[in-house]
Amino acid sequence: MVINSNTQSTALAKSQESRFIKSLARVDITLFIIAAIISLDTIATIATGGAQSLFWAVFIAFTFLIPIAMLMAETGSAFPEEGGLYQWVKFAYGRLAASIAAVLYWITNPLWLGGSLCFIAFDAFSGYIFEIKSGSAGEWVFKLAFIWIAIYLAIINLKLGKKFIGAGAIAKVIVLASLVISTVIYGFKNGFQPFDFGGLKPTLGGFIAIAPVILFSYVGFEAPNAASGEMFDAKKDTAPAIRRGSAIATLAYILPVLSIMLIVPSKDLEGLTGFLGAVKEVYSVYGGAADFLVALTAALFIFGLISLGSAWMMATDRIQAMAAADGSFFGGWFGEFNAKYGTPLRINILSGVMSTIFVAAAMTLVDGDAASIFTVVLVCAISTLLVSYIIIIPSVMKLNRTRRDVERAYEVPGGVRGFQITGSILFIYICIGSIGVVFPGTLESVFGIEYNFEDIWGMSRGNVQLFTAGTMAVVILVAIAGYVGGKKLRENLTNS
Repeated sequence: MVINSNTQSTALAKSQESRFIKSLARVDITLFIIAAIISLDTIATIATGGAQSLFWAVFIAFTFLIPIAMLMAETGSAFPEEGGLYQWVKFAYGRLAASIAAVLYWITNPLWLGGSLCFIAFDAFSGYIFEIKSGSAGEWVFKLAFIWIAIYLAIINLKLGKKFIGAGAIAKVIVLASLVISTVIYGFKNGFQPFDFGGLKPTLGGFIAIAPVILFSYVGFEAPNAASGEMFDAKKDTAPAIRRGSAIATLAYILPVLSIMLIVPSKDLEGLTGFLGAVKEVYSVYGGAADFLVALTAALFIFGLISLGSAWMMATDRIQAMAAADGSFFGGWFGEFNAKYGTPLRINILSGVMSTIFVAAAMTLVDGDAASIFTVVLVCAISTLLVSYIIIIPSVMKLNRTRRDVERAYEVPGGVRGFQITGSILFIYICIGSIGVVFPGTLESVFGIEYNFEDIWGMSRGNVQLFTAGTMAVVILVAIAGYVGGKKLRENLTNS
């Protein structure tokens, strides 16, 4: 009988199984999804886009968010191996494709943590809790502390780490619920704003502009499967947790946006600087208590951002660690799980160092051409998460067709045909979003929509696309180098 190496593991990867600590029950997986999927600041971005952005948020939720959750629910329950999507791509197309998908998926998060999330958290703290002068030592301390707290939560024993992630997910729900309730009170006190039904009319330009942001926010339902080996019953718990998480995420994005648009005057809506800008506006109904409540909400907001960053670190670092242990990311040194904590300590530290480098670069390169180049590279690097699904979605579609021998605790409605049709639609979405990330302005040019590179990026079109395509090429070359570097480790394979 011919043995398929794609279904085998290295001896190092198999040896790590003894270090996995069973920690995740169904409720923990659900809270993990809420912590990872719901990005509070995206809500304000959608709201400031007006009625058309709301239309696309709802439309994409029903045609992308819920469908991709269903695909990942079936795949995750059928193939509950530690490393999640790395294993799925490996089973479908081999280790080289899996290496590229894993690096694209992983590298987003240390750069996102150090290049974006800590800046949002700092602005929230300095703007609504305690002012810290921009550029001061206090700003450096805050941002570095934010990064390494998130990394620490990813390092510690998952039995403890999951409690912080769950608390962060609950904090997000509290913040969103308080916003919705407060906007209703605001409306009854000050009057509801006439809804712009005419603005709901969808346009191609509106879709191209907002789609990458919404798609980036709506992915990640497979993230908990990175820790499948640490779930009590991955086969039974994955699908129900993802279904519940997708329902909560859909409501968490749509209801607050709708509430803001019905309550906040259009002139104020256009001027919102972020999620907390909306909170400050509607909390005015609480009079003298408003400032305290805004500060409290800002603290919960920051905690939610920490849980967001840490949840993604827990997932993506495990994926990359399993890729390393399986001979797909250099020699395997990064693939060892810590014997004490049961977590991929070495890759956690690597992610923290990368985040620190990027926050230092972002704070240092603030003016001129260097700042413009850094911004383009950072945005593209962060968006590699979206690009990784160009490999992930075809992989889960192939597994659905070719591995019918595997028991499935949950199946996408319509069976194989339903799965394949759904996957094809999702793949089209991902291609549109990825083109917008790697080749900005391309779709706009094709459809005759104005796109001013100098105004948006501070560079010419040729330079922008050189750096976006160049960044993507570098990331893929790192993945290929990692695969080549793992050749010796792959010489010793064993059945999974």
